[in-house]
Amino acid sequence: MAEHTAGRGTPSIAAPRRTRAVAVPIGTLAVASACWIVSLRQMSGMDQGPATELGTVASFLALWMPMMAAMMLPAALPAVARFATDNQRATAGVEFVAAYVAVWTAVGIAAFALYRAHGAVAAGTLTIAAGLYELSPVKRECRRRCREHVRSGVEFGTYCVGSSVGLMVALLALGVMSVTWTAVIAAVVFVQKLLPPRGALDATVALGLVGLGTLVALVPAHVPGLSLPM
Repeated sequence: MAEHTAGRGTPSIAAPRRTRAVAVPIGTLAVASACWIVSLRQMSGMDQGPATELGTVASFLALWMPMMAAMMLPAALPAVARFATDNQRATAGVEFVAAYVAVWTAVGIAAFALYRAHGAVAAGTLTIAAGLYELSPVKRECRRRCREHVRSGVEFGTYCVGSSVGLMVALLALGVMSVTWTAVIAAVVFVQKLLPPRGALDATVALGLVGLGTLVALVPAHVPGLSLPM
């Protein structure tokens, strides 16, 4: 009788997990898609390349938060779905995503405090530094941990910041309001998060950033997609 009861109870536990396994990824992708629409509308006509001004902290965060959600959530989808499935709380997926975005919001506040409008040489130098970071042990370790089971959105967000901070520096250097650079860097983040680490791929990204930074510093007018003040 006890075995029969336990057997009948199993579907009641498995069914919500199956529901979350479907609903959480769909909801996360919907949020990311909506944030892409919001970000593209906000960035329209605002790109001044390295000379971009960030405005007030409130206006910057109003752009930064949906931008990070748009760029990072698709790549975080496996971790979000795994966390939501492993936890019995119905709101586990929402809590994970909220904590994850909160970590990137904190990064945005730090970026706002440190950022200054700059020229092509500074933009190129920062992009070269971002390329070198791609080959650092810190990058490799954080990227590895991004693919493991994590206890919270904060933990996952922290590792993802360590994995992607170089790419975010390149975005801020080249033009944080640029649709082109936002899309390119979002694609690189997506590939790096979902594919197993490969030395050849990492070296290609690093060399690409170093080469791009060199061109930006030396011949910025010949770099496609780079906006320069008139």
